[in-house]
Amino acid sequence: PTDKAIRSAGLGLNPIVDGQTLRLPIPDLTEERRKELAKLAGQYAEKARIAVRNVRRDGMDSLKVDEKKGVFGEDERKRHETEVQKLTDSIIAELDATATAKEKEILGK
Repeated sequence: PTDKAIRSAGLGLNPIVDGQTLRLPIPDLTEERRKELAKLAGQYAEKARIAVRNVRRDGMDSLKVDEKKGVFGEDERKRHETEVQKLTDSIIAELDATATAKEKEILGK
């Protein structure tokens, strides 16, 4: 039953049952599979960038609400917005660098 489940999982694996032993040879990655994995890594990176931008948007909205409540003035809000933007840019640059490095690693370049 285990070998059938592995075969039907769509992982491209072909388990070998040898008595009480289940061997699972892992084939080398094909160029096509490497490209698929690199594309998937890029999709994960894009989702992470979107999440970071959503957090930035929520933070900016919070700053505007605090300004309206009188917690701080317009100048201070703008200063905080600049800091939030710099931090966002830094994190997105780090995400981009990590994604590029991972894609190169997957593609073997």
